[in-house]
Order: sequence, then C-alpha cells, then structure tokens
Amino acid sequence: MKRILVVGGGLIGTRHLAAVRAHPYCTLVGLADPDLNIAPDAPRFSSIDEVDVSVDGVIIATPTHLHARQGIEAAKRGWHMLIEKPVAGTLQEARALEAVLKDAKVGSLVGHHRRYHASVQQLRCALMAGIIGDVVNASLIWAMRKPDAYFEGNWRTAGGSPVMINLVHDIDILRFVIGEVVGAAALRGGATRGSDRIESGAVALSFENGATGTISFADTAPSPWGFEAGTGENPNIGTTMQDMMWITGTKGAISFPSMTLWQGEQWGAPAQQIPFEVVLNEKPPLDSQLDHFIDVMNGETPLIDVADAARTLAVAESIETQLAQVSKRGSLYG
Repeated sequence: MKRILVVGGGLIGTRHLAAVRAHPYCTLVGLADPDLNIAPDAPRFSSIDEVDVSVDGVIIATPTHLHARQGIEAAKRGWHMLIEKPVAGTLQEARALEAVLKDAKVGSLVGHHRRYHASVQQLRCALMAGIIGDVVNASLIWAMRKPDAYFEGNWRTAGGSPVMINLVHDIDILRFVIGEVVGAAALRGGATRGSDRIESGAVALSFENGATGTISFADTAPSPWGFEAGTGENPNIGTTMQDMMWITGTKGAISFPSMTLWQGEQWGAPAQQIPFEVVLNEKPPLDSQLDHFIDVMNGETPLIDVADAARTLAVAESIETQLAQVSKRGSLYG
C-alpha cells in the first residue's frame, strides 16, 4: 500500500485526489494546499513544508511555476513524484530538477496522461508498424472557448497561455506517436479579451524523421475539435467525438481519435477506407497513470520522466517565446 500526498487542490488536483482515494493500493495521507476549505474531510496541510507524516509518493498539481521547487523538495525528502504538466515553468528549472533527480534515489513521472489512452498507444504502434508508410505530415486543431471566469482572480490572469496549459499536451502526443521535434515556427493570432495574454495562433513543426506538422490553436473559439472534446476524457469539457488530428504517410492516412484509416497508391485512384477497430480504454487514463506511478515507485521505468518531459517543454517554450516576441514587435515584419 503506497502512501500518497497530493499537493495542489485545483481542477486537476481534485481529480488526482479522487483517484488516489479510490485506488485499492493507495492510501491518501493528505492534501497540501493553502486553501483549507478544499477537501476538508481529508488530512490537510497548508503547504508541503508542513507535511510531517510518512510519504511514499507525491502528486504535484500546483501552478506550473512551483513544480521544480516542490519537486526538488520532494526529492530531498526521498519521495517519488508524479508532476503535472508542464514539468516546470521554464526549461532551466526543468534541467535543475533533472540534475537533482540524477543523484536522488526516487522515481519521477510527469503527468502527460494522454499517453495512457489506449487509442494513443494504438496509434503509436500502428505508425511504428508502417500502417500508412513513412509519416509525411500531421495536422492538429485545438480550439475551444474557455469561460472568462477561468482567468479571473488567479495565476492565469496575467499568464494562462494555452501553449503551456493545453498545447503542451498536443506537442507531447506528436512527439510520442511521430518522433522528436527538431524545429518550430509560430504565428500569433489576435487578442479578443483585451489583454496581452496569448490566446490563439498557428505552429509549424519539423520532426527528426523528416515529417512536418501544423497546429492551429485558440482558447477563444468554440469548436468540436480538440483532444478533450474528441475523446471525452475531461468531465469539465463537452464531448463531441470529432477527429482533431490527421496524419498522412506514403501509403495512406489516419485520423484521430476515430482511427479512420485510408490507404492508397496515387491520385489516379481514390484512397480506400480500411476497417480498423479502435482499442478502448479499460479505465480512465488518469487511473492508468496512477497505476503506472505505483509501478514507478516499485522500480519500473517511467513512461515519461522529467528528462523526457523537458524535451516537450523545450518545444512549447520555443513556441511561447516566438509568440511573445511577435507581440512586442507588433508585427511579424516590424
């Protein structure tokens, strides 16, 4: 039985709290969060520094800028850690945490939980097996309108860019199923909420294997296209079951999450749709991630550790930096 501490009682933290409570091989030792009104029926600590009970593993679900500092503190206390994405506020912070973990005898896992979707695993295996030949390009859309209250009176008011909150997930999925990203170029969209915060844009990517890709994103535009909407994974976001990613290769194409598969030869004959049965999740991905965290605490190799997640962060940080520079210039050509 693993003794788990959850740090951070926000939207994702409360979901982790419920998962730990329901897991047959976990015991919740408490929630650390300065708001003591959250989960008052659980053992409470106002901060990680106040924790005075025995802990095997900690789930860090606080604002991103706190991840590295709290991860380093957890490592010093000998706690295995599951850190929510992004792994840290900056790549420099992620590298600092990575350096500490090299000398600590604890495991690290980062909460890019989409890797635990059975259909994502299936897509990765299918592409690696060459079901559409060599991957040529990928197109991905994430577009939905967040409520204004999402940004009011919290850390998202000044920050809250969808690049670090949402797009970092999509970047990680592309890395996971296609390969390493070696280049990124970004264009920024207009502001509709009257702030300097990044709201929308477009990204072009190049992959180590020669493939290219595009991402179109917005947190100001209601649409049926986005990973959460397409898969129904998030209870806070409406489900549409619409595809949001399309991948082409030298022998065909496949869309996700429907896993609609097309194969063909050349343009003189239409591509043919090929029957392809989608593998369904046996349990929610967040629960599968917790299962894996227990395995990591027992010595299993993590599906994505701090070093791996830092590579996803590096791409996201590059995109964020480019978009911020466009804002300062006022024009791409200024």
